[in-house]
Amino acid sequence: MNKKNKEKEDFSDFGFDIIKLLSEFQEIELENVEIKVKELEFLLQPFISRIPLPKIEAPQKVKPKEILEEEFHPPIMKYPGEIVEVKIGATKSEGGSRGKTVTIGGEKAPAFYLFESPPPNPPVISIDVFDMKIPLAKAVKMHVEDVLEDPAAWAKKAVEKWGAEVINLHLVSIDPLLKDTKPSEAAKTVEDVLQAVDVPLAVGGCGDPEKDLKVFEKVAEVAEGENILFNSVTLNMDIKKVAEAIKKHNHCVIAFTAMNMDDARELNRKLYEFLPKNKIVIDTTTAALGYGLDYAFTVMERTRLAALMGDAELQHPISSGTTNAWAAREAWMTMDPKWGPKELRGPIWETVSALTLLLAGVDYFMMMHPAAVKTVKEVIKKLTVKEEAEKIYNWIASLKR
Repeated sequence: MNKKNKEKEDFSDFGFDIIKLLSEFQEIELENVEIKVKELEFLLQPFISRIPLPKIEAPQKVKPKEILEEEFHPPIMKYPGEIVEVKIGATKSEGGSRGKTVTIGGEKAPAFYLFESPPPNPPVISIDVFDMKIPLAKAVKMHVEDVLEDPAAWAKKAVEKWGAEVINLHLVSIDPLLKDTKPSEAAKTVEDVLQAVDVPLAVGGCGDPEKDLKVFEKVAEVAEGENILFNSVTLNMDIKKVAEAIKKHNHCVIAFTAMNMDDARELNRKLYEFLPKNKIVIDTTTAALGYGLDYAFTVMERTRLAALMGDAELQHPISSGTTNAWAAREAWMTMDPKWGPKELRGPIWETVSALTLLLAGVDYFMMMHPAAVKTVKEVIKKLTVKEEAEKIYNWIASLKR
């Protein structure tokens, strides 16, 4: 037998010996052994003890028989800033002749956050009156046709019939492109309106910065002490002259800018050189058509929130020329019947514009249609009077009952 065959036989015998030993003892210990294999496979099967788990019965599903009641506590925030209060009008004891005054502003929280800080003064609605006959939508004209050429009678009707809290007199006739009324004549119209009504008065110009300045200076002098709200001062006016006249004769003013918070800050900074903060109302422009209303709302809301967060240059009551809603042709023109009658469409347009901006924080509204004025006044009452507001907040409980 050759050497190769001998190694093969020895290896084979060794394998049989291992198997035999394992069969007898189930284990084997080798010493000084060298094993040469091509593949070696170990199969280890550890012992696992299986412990029976206790049987757990699934809980029975019980259908709820009633709604679980839970009291909700809204998170309360305190804001570092607050809105200054501005008084419009002056009684006899204050140097004027008004039967009452109105105060706007003073908020310490966003609009109608009654759970944080109820507003000290509800928003105020003024009604627009013009010093000359102007084109008006039929839905508005039908209510004022008999007083269109008499601003004093128009103002009286607005107060006695429609509950105007302030008269917003527009001196449009002073426009050099219209009647170019002299400042003295415009001042006489203001005097007539002051005698016709005892509510506070706001006086607006024509938009011409030079003519408005001359008229405002004269009106401020003639109506000294009445604390008139001048509507308005802009960046392109001689701010020094108009502010000095307003301060000298104890009036207040609307600072008007076009949807730009930086412009509003700049104008206020210039006015601060002459007027205290509680004599300034801001107006960032009201656009009442389509996405223009969205822009108006956004700027006003950002202005109010910035003021509450500490921006001192914006901490003023906000004014809205809501009457701009009537500039939208959809508010007054005859259209397809699916749009509804224009006699309703126009007042609704003005109402929706006002309610939208009410939620942004507007304090002073200039409005026109009696139905719109009435509706907005009712909504303001429901949102500011605690008992009325609680009815709205508890709408879920009302549904359950």
